[in-house]
Amino acid sequence: MKPTRRTFLSSSLATLGATTTAAAFATAAEDAPATGSGALDYGRSFITNSAPFNAVRFWVESRTTIIDEKSGKSQTYYQCGSCKSENTFAETDLFAADNYDFLPILGDSEWLIFRRPCRISEGYRRVSKTEAVWGEPIFKLRKLKGEKILADFETIRDTTAAAVPIVAQTELHNAETGLRAVIEYPVKTMNISLEHQLYQVDTGPVAYPDLTQRFERPIEALSLAFVAFNAPDFADFVIEQPIKISEEAADDCRTYHYTKPFSMPAQNRLIAPAGMGD
Repeated sequence: MKPTRRTFLSSSLATLGATTTAAAFATAAEDAPATGSGALDYGRSFITNSAPFNAVRFWVESRTTIIDEKSGKSQTYYQCGSCKSENTFAETDLFAADNYDFLPILGDSEWLIFRRPCRISEGYRRVSKTEAVWGEPIFKLRKLKGEKILADFETIRDTTAAAVPIVAQTELHNAETGLRAVIEYPVKTMNISLEHQLYQVDTGPVAYPDLTQRFERPIEALSLAFVAFNAPDFADFVIEQPIKISEEAADDCRTYHYTKPFSMPAQNRLIAPAGMGD
């Protein structure tokens, strides 16, 4: 193992569909975003690491908190910004020749790492303990300094036009499993129809949680997705998954793509830093 190259030691995928034990959830009340409050300042929130070979810093791009209503416990997962596969600290050829997109999600002392090449790969998603990758993570999370809820079109329009950062929270619930989740993310694209007085959020990737079942390893519930909404009571998602490159293509001629959009009941909130743009 070369210490001058980024090393990814990962475990195999856990079996899906088993019942989650209460011990699988760490009590994380201080991390769980409260209703309409506690939003992160995504321009200034990072996760640093402690491995001597690479104390890498990741930008936090979104966070997803899964709440077990039966046990009352919750776990927060931090989806970090993506990069490309590297020959880290090499003298030349800093990008790997057979390149892939790289995106990590951290939660419950585990990393879920996505590696997306142009072709289907068994290594697309892997879960590893933090100590097997970059050592103990160090959370550098900063919350918004004061908050203003954007509750009507006029406020959303004016905040958007003033170039003020906006954070969204999308809350999902599954009554059958007793699981609830809050996806929080900075709004990167905001559409505004001045003519019809409508807005529409379009942002991603985020860590979308599958709440339809209880996973033995809860981090396995997460997939990469984009989210859109233009009302407070529903959200549409499109998840990255394998898909044939064309209808005529052979079954084995596939790649990864955000596809098969679907809609879900949701509670959406838009939040801006208080005092900015006023």
